[in-house]
Amino acid sequence: MIIKFKDLFIQEKGLKKDKPLNRFVYIFNSTLLILLVITTFYLMFKNISYTFNWQSVYEYRQKFIDGFLMTIIVSFFALILSFIIGLFFAYAQNSKLLILRFIARFYIEIIRGTPLLVQILIFFYVFANNLGLDNRYVVGVFILALFSGAYVCEIIRGAVESVDLEQYETALSLGMTNYQMYRYVIFPQAFRRMLPALTGQFASIIKDSSLLSIISISEFTMNAQEVNAYTYSTLESYIPLALGYLLLTYPISYYTKKLEANIKK
Repeated sequence: MIIKFKDLFIQEKGLKKDKPLNRFVYIFNSTLLILLVITTFYLMFKNISYTFNWQSVYEYRQKFIDGFLMTIIVSFFALILSFIIGLFFAYAQNSKLLILRFIARFYIEIIRGTPLLVQILIFFYVFANNLGLDNRYVVGVFILALFSGAYVCEIIRGAVESVDLEQYETALSLGMTNYQMYRYVIFPQAFRRMLPALTGQFASIIKDSSLLSIISISEFTMNAQEVNAYTYSTLESYIPLALGYLLLTYPISYYTKKLEANIKK
């Protein structure tokens, strides 16, 4: 029987579970944190000699909306493709074919050892240009997925290898095929272990998409930079940018924690 940390803490302190009290404490602490953050930002911005001009930025609100939606689209397809790439190379690292293992290690070391900005420039202006790929949005999604796929690959590999050897032996003793063993025994256990790391990586995809502005993809960051160039309102342009990325990344973290809690039940 698995005892949750919160329940164990309550038992040790000799306290009874009181859901209304817990809810009150949660609301009280959340409110206190919000007030603390608002007060901190208010005091910080109060002491700077900067005149906000939100009206000029508001006139370009459609550019923020278009960039926000484009970031969602690019990140969504890059997220799916990166998981597929990561799954393939995680399998390739344990393949019986030596050339596949060499290719997988070479890919991982090159991608993880070089900056994303350099990869974007090389893949777009060298490889994509020679292959005749003119759609910068498709190329941008592929580059982002290729970069993130190397990290997803290592996350999957580490989670699979963390499963106890006895689990493999038990599955084989039951006469399971390799597919059945990974499908019903290994991967469900590995998925729980890789979920927190995958959440962080998928959130990073969204933030890393801002670098695609270097190849003129009109995503959220590039449009904010253009608004700043038009209005000379730096903080007014980048504060909505920060809030927008927070709006995109927080739900991923929140719902993943709920999914992780449901899996543990």
